Amino acid sequence: MNISKEGIDLIKHFEGCRLEAYEDAVGVPTIAYGRIKDVKMGDSCTQAQAEAWLDEELHEYEGYINDAVTVALTQNQFDSLVSWVYNLGPSNLKSSTMLKVLNKEQYADVPEQIQRWNKAGGKVLEGLTKRRNAEALLFEGKAWT
Repeated sequence: MNISKEGIDLIKHFEGCRLEAYEDAVGVPTIAYGRIKDVKMGDSCTQAQAEAWLDEELHEYEGYINDAVTVALTQNQFDSLVSWVYNLGPSNLKSSTMLKVLNKEQYADVPEQIQRWNKAGGKVLEGLTKRRNAEALLFEGKAWT
């Protein structure tokens, strides 16, 4: 599967786009729509580069979901999971209870598992709580905005 416009909109909404490198909540140099690959403080990019990087990375993160999930997904479920792994990374996906629950076809339990991942540096962050709530709603096929 591939992410839809709604999934991309969710990611863009919560990542925001910054054309100058900044440190995220745990001090990782970040730029554009949450890009951390090969970023160092002082880097900058254009809006066009930010869009191209997002497109490139979305294909990578779609692959993580396509490879790890062994059950059927709706478009909304897929979009939700791509947003989740885009933010948290493939290692967290592979080791998560969420993935185990999902692959046992316990779909109703997945939103709660999504929402558990609202901490950075051991602290609950309001922005992550809002994002996880939106991802959980999208997974359930509900409006996240």
